[in-house]
Amino acid sequence: MSAVRHLISIKDLTNDELVALVNRAQYFKNIFKSNDSTEFQKNHLKLLGKTVALIFTKRSTRTRISSEGAATFFGAQPMFLGKDDIQLGVNESFYDTTKVVSSMVSCIFARVDKHEDIQNLCKHSSVPIINSLCDEYHPLQAICDMLTIKEKLDYENNKLKIAWIGDANNVINDMAIAALKLGMDVSIATPAGIEMDTKIVAAATEITNQNGTSIEYTHDSKKAYKGANVLVTDTFVSMGEESAKIDKLKQFEGFQINEELANLADPKFKFMHCLPRHHEEVTDDVFYGEHSVVFDEAENRLYAAMAAIDIFVNNKGDFNASPI
Repeated sequence: MSAVRHLISIKDLTNDELVALVNRAQYFKNIFKSNDSTEFQKNHLKLLGKTVALIFTKRSTRTRISSEGAATFFGAQPMFLGKDDIQLGVNESFYDTTKVVSSMVSCIFARVDKHEDIQNLCKHSSVPIINSLCDEYHPLQAICDMLTIKEKLDYENNKLKIAWIGDANNVINDMAIAALKLGMDVSIATPAGIEMDTKIVAAATEITNQNGTSIEYTHDSKKAYKGANVLVTDTFVSMGEESAKIDKLKQFEGFQINEELANLADPKFKFMHCLPRHHEEVTDDVFYGEHSVVFDEAENRLYAAMAAIDIFVNNKGDFNASPI
């Protein structure tokens, strides 16, 4: 029996595997948008009578809706297990909980605090674990972001630069690696005192050496903007950091994306944000403006979840298997 394949981070995927996930997300988006009842019924039978568990220890809007929607699309019953619903971490160990839950479901979407929690789930689960966010990685967000960029700017036929202006967090950890793997250049601007994870820097360096892409790290937000095709940011105060909000916002002064600074980017740039959004990160004129694709990006989370289920669950980790 082959080992179970889990989706932990983008850096664990080969270039071809990432391409397969993005293409699979696009494939299911086309089916979903077509409202073809024959296609819906065919896919609905794939996990009919099965259950998909959602173990979430953090609040969620897009992740919960997209995960439950994707499970339902394939005929599975989604089961939401919040931190107050099960014994995990209270009266029961990770090992015991994982062994029990994985014995009854087809896969587990896990939105947790620590990356160590994802690792423990993967170590003991008999079914695929889909990392739906931890403090180090957010692979489903990266897949949906790559789909959005493919749709809006066609990275396959255009050389693109992505500029990240914000914190060094889980979102950019996976997004930077994904963009580099797909041939895009990346510029990351963080405030002074905030540096990228050394594991991500090492992985990024290896990719750029292999495919000729480039990545730069700077504390000058204006430098990152110049010529960028995609401007991206995220929350400056992550969940669990609320007590440090005043100090964090002071540290991020000058990092708000606004129309004046956006003029330094490519004239046809797109603005992206994984949401929820706060005013200190981006002004209304950019967030709701003609360059913004944030709501298309949010919708694409559904198709990213579908792609993950199809490849890791329906096809047991075989990236070359046909979705039909």
